[in-house]
Amino acid sequence: MRVLTINPGSSSLKLALLDEDGTAPHRAEAPIESGAREGERLAAMVADLPRPDAVGLRFVHGGPDFAGPVVVDDAVAERLRGLVDLAPLHQPHSLYALGEVRRALPDVPVVACFDTAFHAGLPDEASTYAIPGEWRERYGLRRYGFHGLSYAYAVRRTAELLPPDAPSEPRTVLCHLGSGASLAAVRGGRPVDTTMGFTPLEGLVMASRAGSVDPGIPLWLIDHGVPPKEVSDALENRSGLTALAGTGDMRELRERAGRGDRAASFALDVYHHRLRACAAAMAASLGGLDVLVFTGGVGEHDPETRRRAAADLAFLGAAVDGEANAAARGDADVTAPGAAVRSLVVTAREDLEIAAGTRAALAR
Repeated sequence: MRVLTINPGSSSLKLALLDEDGTAPHRAEAPIESGAREGERLAAMVADLPRPDAVGLRFVHGGPDFAGPVVVDDAVAERLRGLVDLAPLHQPHSLYALGEVRRALPDVPVVACFDTAFHAGLPDEASTYAIPGEWRERYGLRRYGFHGLSYAYAVRRTAELLPPDAPSEPRTVLCHLGSGASLAAVRGGRPVDTTMGFTPLEGLVMASRAGSVDPGIPLWLIDHGVPPKEVSDALENRSGLTALAGTGDMRELRERAGRGDRAASFALDVYHHRLRACAAAMAASLGGLDVLVFTGGVGEHDPETRRRAAADLAFLGAAVDGEANAAARGDADVTAPGAAVRSLVVTAREDLEIAAGTRAALAR
């Protein structure tokens, strides 16, 4: 079965046509845009590829109903539309892609694959918010977690990269660092904790998202006359590194900081402070740390982020080798000699996870 995977992120749209053996001879990528141009471009990208047997489409949020891949029909599509307000940066792009691909390939089945599915097995104590029970039950308020397609692949790939003498159920903190960013605590391949919550707003400082803030802040702003939609837009699109330094581009921030730009340096300090604190919290949920994994655009391509993150976790035994870290391309072991914690770089392959989920859903 040849599967076309469509991955709408917060900043880019990625397509890959995967053969049965997992190879992807055909790929395409373009920046995310809104409106008709996005639809036209997606239709053109699909038309330029060989016809697939099935389409796997990434959805960030599956809500309380979708804990695994599902074949999309009209009823499923309607339920997915009801989740837009839980992931407003991503869900609309996935829904737009769904409409376009169903028009372009009307006879090809489409399977929705969810970032929240990996975290469906979180322990109750990790997924439950200490808020009134009637809210939790009526609205499905819980910690869902995100980047699950990336984590599911990274967990399997990490097991392949670890040496034979590694613990059988390593206590692993996975760092998916990109425009959106989160951490996951995993033991023996099973999720134990994660930093994102009911929506992708919680946790780390991100490119344009604030990450965790005192919930009293948006409440205070609304009470003082700031419209709720303005608060929501600011937390999603005008916060994070963008709010601190005018850009969420890590490469630009590194270059500016290297020239002595104080705003860029401060933004990076805030970013790493939150990353250190959250990573330590994930290790605490695991009762220790055996493996530290970096994935996502920043995690894979920015050696300084990996170096500083590992240095910040030196008290847990993490350290990266300077030369190996600087030279890392693709999957790599960048552990410093003698370090108690293994540090790995894993190339994000959400396309493989989407294709596997698509085949599994259609085989049921």
